[in-house]
Amino acid sequence: MSERGAQPSGGQPGGGELRIGVVGAGARSKLALNAVDSVVPARIVGVADSDPRGRERAADYFGSDVAVVDDVDALIRLGIDAAFITTPDHTHAAIATQLLASGVAVYLEKPLAITIEGADEVLRAANASGAKLYVGHNMRHMPVVRLMRRLILEGAIGEVKAVWCRHFVGNGGDYYFKDWHAERAKTTGLLLQKGAHDIDVIHWLAGGYSTEVVAMGELAVYGGIADRADNSDSVMQDWFSYDNWPPTAQRGLNPVIDVEDISMVSMRLDNGVLASYEQCHFTPDYWRNYTVIGTEGRLENFGDSEGGTVRVWNKRTSYNESGDLSYPIPEGEGGHNGADALTVAEFLRFVVEDAPTDTSPVAARNAVAAGVAATTSLRHGSTPQRIPELGPDLLDYFAGHQRTSTSQKAN
Repeated sequence: MSERGAQPSGGQPGGGELRIGVVGAGARSKLALNAVDSVVPARIVGVADSDPRGRERAADYFGSDVAVVDDVDALIRLGIDAAFITTPDHTHAAIATQLLASGVAVYLEKPLAITIEGADEVLRAANASGAKLYVGHNMRHMPVVRLMRRLILEGAIGEVKAVWCRHFVGNGGDYYFKDWHAERAKTTGLLLQKGAHDIDVIHWLAGGYSTEVVAMGELAVYGGIADRADNSDSVMQDWFSYDNWPPTAQRGLNPVIDVEDISMVSMRLDNGVLASYEQCHFTPDYWRNYTVIGTEGRLENFGDSEGGTVRVWNKRTSYNESGDLSYPIPEGEGGHNGADALTVAEFLRFVVEDAPTDTSPVAARNAVAAGVAATTSLRHGSTPQRIPELGPDLLDYFAGHQRTSTSQKAN
């Protein structure tokens, strides 16, 4: 393990700023700018992108005083303490293992990888090097999720027995069907790529991990649209518009589309909780709806950002639209209702102070594993799939090296 990986310069008494690198100057790379404004002193010193167009964006996004290089080796040679990986999903495992092996702390955008084997490889690399690994499941810091989690931990609905999530991906045509997201080779499928967020939240709210799944799905709309274009010289912001409606009127879709645009999965968790997740990429509205049912009531969110509410039913009744209790969803500032900045700050404190985290590499791996197994199920006649367990050596390593922020099961 390198000295840099073992203890970054910013974490030493009297040390200077953390030296931050960014891999991939795409639509999500601006996430790293949150590090500059964090409570932990940090500075972005370099950006790596193999594409000349990406390197042009890097200079525009991060300024002329940031070094722009064409590969990860060159970024490492800049003497970085930590790196943000915001590249396409199919590259996550290889880049993360390279950085971890060099002793660089890693913030890896979700999903951890697009295969179970790739996810386990990244965890093994962190174990072998001792470098810190953080997976950006920022929804754990979204106000709506934290509010639901708090109510559950306070016993508002008793013991959780079921979690249902409906995800209306109203921006799906623009977000996921005009670039690499539409290709199995680069995502496995959107039940993994997009669903990893929600599966992780389901696991967190339920306090367990999926052990068995069964799923179904179809490419119901976007596969029938013939207007295709190579958008590799652009990023999502360049083509996104609410005027791209209805879904059948979309234009300039990715040349290859072989992932499902509607899917659903049923899950059995290791603590007996039953869960379901439904995802549709051609709805007019864009939000998530969670229902959590316990032994003493249920809760449900209406809206998933400020202005919305979480309602609790805890008395026997017929139809009751308002619920017995109602909690406003707190306001958050910045990307994903403030979750982006909070997640980056948590990563930096983890790197410098070994502070506990609400995210977990083990949880990130198990979200990937559930998404992969669900995709296998839906593409093989909805056959039930068992989810392989993570090896005990890795479970022990991360239990001892990455403390979680709550006393509940470390998931």
